[in-house]
Amino acid sequence: MRLVFAGTPAPAVPSLDALVASPHEVVAVVTRPDARAGRGRGVVTSPVRQRAEELGIEVLTPDRPRDPDFLDRLREIAPDACPVVAYGALIPPVALDIPRHGWVNLHFSLLPAWRGAAPVQHAVMAGDEVTGATTFRIEAGLDTGPVFGLMTERIRPRDTSGDLLHRLAEGGAALLVATMDGLADGSLTPVPQATDGVSLAPKIEVADAQVRWDRPAVAVDRQVRGCTPAPGAWSTFRETRVKLLPVFPEPAYAGPSLAPGELVAGKRAVHVGTGGGVVRLSAVQPHGKKEMAAADWARGVRIDVGERFSHE
Repeated sequence: MRLVFAGTPAPAVPSLDALVASPHEVVAVVTRPDARAGRGRGVVTSPVRQRAEELGIEVLTPDRPRDPDFLDRLREIAPDACPVVAYGALIPPVALDIPRHGWVNLHFSLLPAWRGAAPVQHAVMAGDEVTGATTFRIEAGLDTGPVFGLMTERIRPRDTSGDLLHRLAEGGAALLVATMDGLADGSLTPVPQATDGVSLAPKIEVADAQVRWDRPAVAVDRQVRGCTPAPGAWSTFRETRVKLLPVFPEPAYAGPSLAPGELVAGKRAVHVGTGGGVVRLSAVQPHGKKEMAAADWARGVRIDVGERFSHE
């Protein structure tokens, strides 16, 4: 089939590579326009655009997928299908109708669970034991279209959302190619999603990543891993923001009793109280500084007895 691939971030690149290596023809790539990012606010090109240009594939970067020039070019290309992985913009009905097999999204959850922008982060934070990826035909609703196929992936006890997303991006690429194969030979029939088991996964904002120390240790652990690497879990110490790398619940902790957010620093470990139990910090990144071991940070700031991270 003739394909126009739509995607933007790094997790979409394995799917682009897999489709290029398949019998199908990737005629063009659609990705979000270059944008300013980082501390220097420099203009950054999307990972998908970078890879497409390396492969010599035409790149389309409409401000909006309803732009007339983009729609005209898509009609000229006349793709059989438009596979999508984390493109980052809603596809309007006028565009959905152009390819004969529609737009087929690879979504990193077992739909109808975790519909939305951050399914992997929400699965980790919720403590799910199994997740996966689903291919489905895009329609007007939010991740509500009929399903072509799925794969499952176990969530490991120490997975961050970054760890899990990496595995899903690799495994999901094979699923997306298999879905294109099935559409090409007519062996796939989409199945409507179940009406029960629906959950939503809205984008995780920076404010959502502030650690709530009044929650139990297991919930703190999941929150931090779910927000790693993005947007990054954080707390405030002496009114200054500190980024937190994954923490470790310590059920065998035998030190002094700690209130939620209260810190105690030893020579080799830093512990923090929660709403139920204690966690050990692994590494931190103070604002404007490099990542460092928690014990090194504690020695530098000289934590006083009773000092704590804020959780307000």
